[in-house]
Amino acid sequence: MAIQKYRRTVLKIQAGYFLATGIWPVLHMDSFLAVTGEKTDLWLVYMVGLLAVSIGICLFFERGPLLLGICSAASFALIDVIFVVKKVISPVYLTDCVLQLIFIACYIVKVKKQKFRLH
Repeated sequence: MAIQKYRRTVLKIQAGYFLATGIWPVLHMDSFLAVTGEKTDLWLVYMVGLLAVSIGICLFFERGPLLLGICSAASFALIDVIFVVKKVISPVYLTDCVLQLIFIACYIVKVKKQKFRLH
């Protein structure tokens, strides 16, 4: 029993770290760049941040592939739309957005059949 409590504690700490470091550039890019140095492709910084948040959410709630699939697909879709609209990346990325939304829809259909259990 003690090992399970220890592992859960480590999961929560790691989740907190991923959530904090992942959301930081999303919420305040200027301070993130001041600490980590200048970057050329900021859209990639946002993408990595959102993926870190996705992983952190899964670790915090101790959920597996289904929640990670939904969170990571949402992250990709969001970045695709935002940075195509800003004309930073090619509109071809909207194809990826559509595929990510299809993945999310497929997961949600599966989840609804299982009474919305994300594991």
